[in-house]
Amino acid sequence: MDIFNDTIPGISLNRAYKELISKSKYKESITIAIIDSELDIDHPDLKNQIWTNTDEVPNNGLDDDNNGYIDDMHGWNFIGTNGQDEVPYTSFSSTRIIKKYKPKFKNFTKEKISKEDLKYYNIYIEALRVYDQELSQRKRDIEMYKRMIKKYRSAEIFFDSLFNNNYSLKQLDSLKRLSKKGEVIFEHANNMHYYLKYGYTPIWLNDQISYETNIINTLLNFDHDDRALTEDNPFDILDTVYGNNHIQGTRKLNHATKVASIIAAEKNNDIGIDGITNDIKIMSLGVTAAGDEFDKDIALAIRYAVNNGARIINLSIGREISLFPEWINEEMKYAEQNDVLIITSAGNNGYNLDIRTNFPNDTYNSKEFLKNFIKVGNISYKLDSTIVNSYSNYGSKEVDIFAPGTAIYTDTRTSEAFSTGTSYSAPIVSGIAVLIRSYYPNLTAAEVKQILLESGVSLDLLVLKPFPDGEKRDPNKVP
Repeated sequence: MDIFNDTIPGISLNRAYKELISKSKYKESITIAIIDSELDIDHPDLKNQIWTNTDEVPNNGLDDDNNGYIDDMHGWNFIGTNGQDEVPYTSFSSTRIIKKYKPKFKNFTKEKISKEDLKYYNIYIEALRVYDQELSQRKRDIEMYKRMIKKYRSAEIFFDSLFNNNYSLKQLDSLKRLSKKGEVIFEHANNMHYYLKYGYTPIWLNDQISYETNIINTLLNFDHDDRALTEDNPFDILDTVYGNNHIQGTRKLNHATKVASIIAAEKNNDIGIDGITNDIKIMSLGVTAAGDEFDKDIALAIRYAVNNGARIINLSIGREISLFPEWINEEMKYAEQNDVLIITSAGNNGYNLDIRTNFPNDTYNSKEFLKNFIKVGNISYKLDSTIVNSYSNYGSKEVDIFAPGTAIYTDTRTSEAFSTGTSYSAPIVSGIAVLIRSYYPNLTAAEVKQILLESGVSLDLLVLKPFPDGEKRDPNKVP
C-alpha cells in the first residue's frame, strides 16, 4: 500500500512495481544472508530462491572450497551438532554472564575491582539486573495465568448451573449490562466474556504456565549446559570448527521462514504469500534457538556471509546485553569494508534505545562507527497515534527508520500466519534494499542506506510512546 494513494503507511511496493520497476530492463540477482533460526529451504514458496554454494560438491564430506565448512551447500547452522541433534534451548545472555563471572565478582564491590576487570564487572552487574527482571516477570506471568484459570473455573461452575453449559457471548454481555460491578454475577460474566472472546481457555493457560516454567528451568537456569551438544567453547572466537550444514534443523522453528518469506516468497505462484522480490538468493545461517544468540555465532555468521558473496545481511535478532560486542563489531566493520549492507531489528521491549541498549548496534563509545548499518522499528497500519507499535523499541539516534511490522502476513513451515514484531519490519527494509541493489548494482551499501533513509516519509503526528516508557495500551485495541 501507498500512504498517499491508500492512506495506509505501507512501503508503496505495488506503486514501485507499476511506476518504476516494470520500466527497468537490467536486473541482477542479489544474495542476502538471513542470520536467524533454522530455515525451511524446501518450502514451496522459497525453494527456488535459495542460495547454492557452487564451489562445494554436495555430500562428499569434504571442504571443497576451503572455507572451513564441510558440504555447506546453502549456508551453515552454527547451533547444529555433529550428530544433528536437537538444540531447543540456549540461555539468556544474562544467565551466561552471571554463570561465568559470579565466582570471580560476587564478593567484590566496584571499588575493589582492578582496572582490567572493570569492563566485565560492569557487564556482570548489568546482567544481574536484567536476569532479576526477566525471572520476576516470568514468575508474575505464571501467577497471573493461575489466577485466570481459577476465575475461569469459578465462572464456569456458576454458569453451568444457570445455562446447563450452553451460553453465548451475547448472553454474557447481557448479564454484564443487567448487573452491577461488584456483584458476583457481573464479575463472573465479565471474566467469562473476556476469556471466551479472546480464547483464554484453561488448556491454553496451562500451556503458557508450562512454557514459562520451561523457560525458567532452561534459559534462566545456571545448571543448564546450552553448548553441550555443539561441543565448542563459546568464549573462544578462534574455536570455529562446530555446527553443521543441516540448515533445516530439527526443531522446525518458523522465525527464519517467516522472515525469508517477507523478502523472497515467490511472487504470483498461488502458494503462500508474495514476497517483495524474486531477484534474490537466500543464504541461511542458523544462530537462533529459544534464548539469546551467542556473540561468537553471530560474528562468525557475518564473516561467512561476507566471504561467500552476500551483499545484504538481515539480522532479525537482538538482546539487551552482550559479553563480546567487539567480536560482532569487528565483523560488521569487515562487512562495511566489503560493501555489505546490514539491516537489523530494533527489538520489542518498548525501550528508548537512546537510553537503553539493543545489540547489535552501530554505536561504540557513544560514536557511530559504521556506514552500512540500519536499525528498524515497527509501525502498524493505522495512520494515527498508535502508528508506532506499543512494543517496538525506538530512539531518535539509535533507530534509523520504521517499517510495517504489525500483523504482517507470512509463510510458516506448514501454512501462513499473521506475525508482529520488529523481526518482520527489518526484512521489509531488507527486501527494498535487495530491489535497489538488484536494479542499481553499482550503488554502495552506504548509498543504499542513504537512499532508504531519505526515501522514508516523515509524519507530523502526535504518537503514543511504546510501553513501558509510555502509558500501557489495551492490547485488544492496538492494531
